[in-house]
Amino acid sequence: MPRLTRIAGPALLALVAFAALLVALVYGGASAKPLLEDPGAVVRYGLPIASLFTDLGAALTIGTLALGTFALTPSRPEWARALDIASAGAAFWTVASAVTGFFTFLSVSNVRVTADAKFGESLAFFLTNTSLGLAWLISTLVAALVTVLCFAVRGVTPVFLVALVAGAALIPIAGQGHAAGTTGHVAAVTALGLHIEGAAVWLGGLLALVLLRPVLDRPRVGLVLARYSTLALLCFVVVAVSGVASAGIRLGSWSELGSRYGVLVVVKIVALVVLGLFGVVHRQVLVGRMQNSPAARQGTFWWFVSAELAFLGIASGVAAALARTADPVSAKALTDTGAVSPAEVLTDSPLPLEFSPLRWVSGWNLDLVWLLACAFLVAFYVAGVVRVRRRGEAWPMGRTIRWCLGLVVLFLATNGALNVYERYLISAHFVLVGLVAFVVPALLASGAPWTLALVSIAKRTDGSRGPREWLMLVVRSRGAAVLTHPVSGVVLLAASLWAWLFTPLFRWSLTTYGGHTVLVLQLVLVGWLVVQALLGLDPVRYATRTGIRLAVVGGTVVVAAVVGIVPALGDGLLLANWYGAMGRLWGAPPVADQHEGGVALALIGVVVAAVLAVVVAVRAGRRSEG
Repeated sequence: MPRLTRIAGPALLALVAFAALLVALVYGGASAKPLLEDPGAVVRYGLPIASLFTDLGAALTIGTLALGTFALTPSRPEWARALDIASAGAAFWTVASAVTGFFTFLSVSNVRVTADAKFGESLAFFLTNTSLGLAWLISTLVAALVTVLCFAVRGVTPVFLVALVAGAALIPIAGQGHAAGTTGHVAAVTALGLHIEGAAVWLGGLLALVLLRPVLDRPRVGLVLARYSTLALLCFVVVAVSGVASAGIRLGSWSELGSRYGVLVVVKIVALVVLGLFGVVHRQVLVGRMQNSPAARQGTFWWFVSAELAFLGIASGVAAALARTADPVSAKALTDTGAVSPAEVLTDSPLPLEFSPLRWVSGWNLDLVWLLACAFLVAFYVAGVVRVRRRGEAWPMGRTIRWCLGLVVLFLATNGALNVYERYLISAHFVLVGLVAFVVPALLASGAPWTLALVSIAKRTDGSRGPREWLMLVVRSRGAAVLTHPVSGVVLLAASLWAWLFTPLFRWSLTTYGGHTVLVLQLVLVGWLVVQALLGLDPVRYATRTGIRLAVVGGTVVVAAVVGIVPALGDGLLLANWYGAMGRLWGAPPVADQHEGGVALALIGVVVAAVLAVVVAVRAGRRSEG
């Protein structure tokens, strides 16, 4: 690839992003002088510019690390070059983040820069005692840590862990973004977090691909490009869905598309649509040509990549400007001085309508993380089944149905009526716990997804780690050997349910989105361990005998009964200063509602365990007959 095309891509990205940012700042009004407490033109323009550079540095770091752990081979020169690129990106990210934090302080405090001790004390107080300042301090420190780690580690697994650390650095910033001022705070922050994480991997991976070109020979370019294309497709879906959700939350209604904020949203959507078309061309045309075409055609391809980076620059610049532009919903919220109910004080959301059987169908509170997770898992499973059957091999339809049904239940539990009412009705929370701890794992584990993945995903021969290699690493690990022991599952299930229902973790799972997400994920995984020990469909180290499996069933019944009966028979209300302080005038009283929820939890667990006992007994009978 000519040196000009290598330079043109990153240069176009930076220049177009910068130009789009300035135009969007002026058009959206973010660059105009405020009526009160103007921080000055340097801060008004410097803050969004620094934020843009922070985003680009974070994207280069995270995207390069993600591309490395998924597409590159550690024994080749591309690996060391990728880590050098990631470390340089992280160093740039660190500096840009520090500058952004400093400009943020000047913007919110409206103080002049001086060399005296008072200014330093004010800055230190902002960074250590305010949520906004602490978010930027954490992000800057993590970026600095990633810079060091990129030099210190060279193994694939450590680099993957560094990538996770780098991605985590964006979470505090997402929590303090423009979404914080909107109604539906949790949904807005979640959408923003998914958006910036997906965009970072997408943009940074493409930048890394361009910068790695000098150390990739012709066949490797096509191979790495094909792997990046898969990552980019997943990121495009995440960015598109989260972007639409985020825009809907901030605009409030379709009529606001004509506002200045709405026009900028439309510009960003158009840029994303064009980028989606670029992705189609990548997957359908260019990947194959890059693997088979002569070198003369590769120059055209890299100019095509430069054009794609230019559109990514438009999207990045407009996104940075939107973060500084007042959205219609936030502006309306500032003028809303209505009375606040006790439920709204506790949850930041008004008390929902009275729960009724109809609410099981009409009640929705979308959780983008679990919505996308369920959609991706269904798509991956179906793609695996199609690939296996195209080879002429069979895959039981029952497994596919149970897998999809399990994800439907998980989707309903995390996005439907239970997600609406669990913070107001303890019975709804108990039912959700029963579904994700017992029903969902039973259905998902009976789909044998690990086995399907291992037989459907092609094995790599170039020393890189793809999905199959990562799965095999997990299956063969010592931790998996301990966790998949039949006793481990029951013990972990009992400890987990007790901790989530009778310790301070209960409040954490209700009052924070992170706690709620960890609750669902952890209970699904622990329940999976129990069901896997009973069914034995996926590859594990231990071959469990029928007698031990029935003992596991008995232990599961005891666990479900105890964690359900204790709140069902208790006179005191769990988390009384939460469920008892909602000001709810409809439905059963809180203590009676708790009793009903405890009974429901026990019934769900016992019924699922009984069904699994029948399955174990039937399978044992078939083996004895055979």
